[in-house]
Amino acid sequence: AAVLDDFHKAAAQADEERYFSHFAEDAVFLGTDPDERWSVKAFRAYAHKHFSRGKGWTYEPSERSIVLGLDGRVAWFHEVVTHETYGRCRGTGTLIRERGVWKIAQYSLSLPLPNDRFKAIAADVRRAAQR
Repeated sequence: AAVLDDFHKAAAQADEERYFSHFAEDAVFLGTDPDERWSVKAFRAYAHKHFSRGKGWTYEPSERSIVLGLDGRVAWFHEVVTHETYGRCRGTGTLIRERGVWKIAQYSLSLPLPNDRFKAIAADVRRAAQR
């Protein structure tokens, strides 16, 4: 939990070094856009443009569940994070223990959709993909 809390704080403070120190070397960040599957190197290149100008992003965690694997070296998590513009989002992922330190191996950020709005939104996404 401390790793995830500091991960979010570092992003909000545009602290690039601290933010990326929380990722495992071969980690993956999955963003909300269908094409956002970032290696750490690619994600850092993207984020550097923002962080170098003092612009981060703020996702406030409010709920979190972490399950520790039987070997104590892997953990899976789910968290509810809130963004000022996007509202309630979901973060899910995997943490691994590397040389005694917990690192994010995968983080996936998504925007949960209400079931009653899913068909209309899915149709809109299909139309946008056809452009």
